[in-house]
Amino acid sequence: MISIPKLKRGDALAIVSTARKISKAEIQPAIDLLESWGLKTVIGETIGAEENQFAGNDSFRASDLQQMLDSPNIKAIWCARGGYGTVRIIDNLDFTSFKKYPKWIVGYSDVIVLHSHLHKLGFESLHAPMPIDIEKQSKEAVSCLKRALFNEAFTIQYDSLDSLSRPGIGVGQLVGGNLSILYSLCGSASAIDTKGKVLFIEDLDEYLYHIDRMMQNLKRNGYFNQLAGLIVGGIDDMRDNTKAFGFKTDNPYGKTAKEIIAEAVAQYDFPVCFDFPAGHTNDNRALVLGRNVTLEVGEQISLKH
Repeated sequence: MISIPKLKRGDALAIVSTARKISKAEIQPAIDLLESWGLKTVIGETIGAEENQFAGNDSFRASDLQQMLDSPNIKAIWCARGGYGTVRIIDNLDFTSFKKYPKWIVGYSDVIVLHSHLHKLGFESLHAPMPIDIEKQSKEAVSCLKRALFNEAFTIQYDSLDSLSRPGIGVGQLVGGNLSILYSLCGSASAIDTKGKVLFIEDLDEYLYHIDRMMQNLKRNGYFNQLAGLIVGGIDDMRDNTKAFGFKTDNPYGKTAKEIIAEAVAQYDFPVCFDFPAGHTNDNRALVLGRNVTLEVGEQISLKH
């Protein structure tokens, strides 16, 4: 896996939107943060652009991102927000110049489309907070982002409180991201290979039976075969089958999201941890996707980059 050159003071970082629309005012806190780190900010044309829910039409968003991918002067690209839309442009992108001038691609949620595609191309990328939510992030998450961008080694640790966790040590390349996006990429040119790797998943605002459907799909696609470890981040605001959500009768699914995930991987022997501080949470620690990591699951969870 090809590592990305570390940033240094004076480097230029671009902010673009590959999905939903966003205003410059909404990314100003992120601009201020980058300036405090000594970085220059280049604002893409998609910031402030609008076509229905998107930051401009597909060709416009692809062109804006392509310009930043091609520029040797841009050392990192920070996706402004998620939502939906990156998958609509991924097949129109040319990574020829990117391979000559590799740079950090930063974001999470819908940006997993880019991360997964880059993983298939053999490049590291950065799962981390985005400008839309950087103000709400914990000090630890912001510090973790900075350390990752400037390529400083770091370890994420927390106490293991969930009885569903499975102890052990897993070593391998870190892959994954938002469960819904990984599920949607199955069978495509951007689908990841998990053999011998540590898989991270997280999600937000899904029906519980959808979580089971996605886990069963990943299982049938071999994602858990020969997996080195499973990291489960934020799995929050899940919905059950109740009248409130359009069902005719109350008919609870019967399991929590964590229980659904634990059941889906029960037959395997790799270590599993829950409540990892990453995903759609205000403590979204940076994860260097594609990098060799060591996951230790015991009384304390440790992920060493």
